[in-house]
Amino acid sequence: MNDDELAIRQLVETWMAATKAGDLPTVLDLMSEDVIFMTPGAEPFGKAAFAAASESMRNARIDGRSDIREIQILGDWAYLRNHIEMSATLDGGKVMRRSGYTLTILRKEPDGRWRLARDANLLTDQK
Repeated sequence: MNDDELAIRQLVETWMAATKAGDLPTVLDLMSEDVIFMTPGAEPFGKAAFAAASESMRNARIDGRSDIREIQILGDWAYLRNHIEMSATLDGGKVMRRSGYTLTILRKEPDGRWRLARDANLLTDQK
């Protein structure tokens, strides 16, 4: 495993840990400024909308597990195919569970760090 693949795996681990800890600034720092997220049934959205949605979930306890299935590095670009299982315990105790695949495009930025540039999140509700 080369340094770039290790860095990408660390990005995913950091994202999961920061999400669980409710550390939104760390999660936002893992994204490029022009990041675009795509989710089923919604218009693509960027970093500001991601931050606003995350703020609305501030009181939820979020936990998750990531299983990276593939990483391909192509110069300063890479893609990542990942399976994620997550749960969010909302105020009042209601638990929301989602799982599924993501296809993520990452870019190595001028500071040498890999950041998420595009993400197709295909997680669906689980009962």
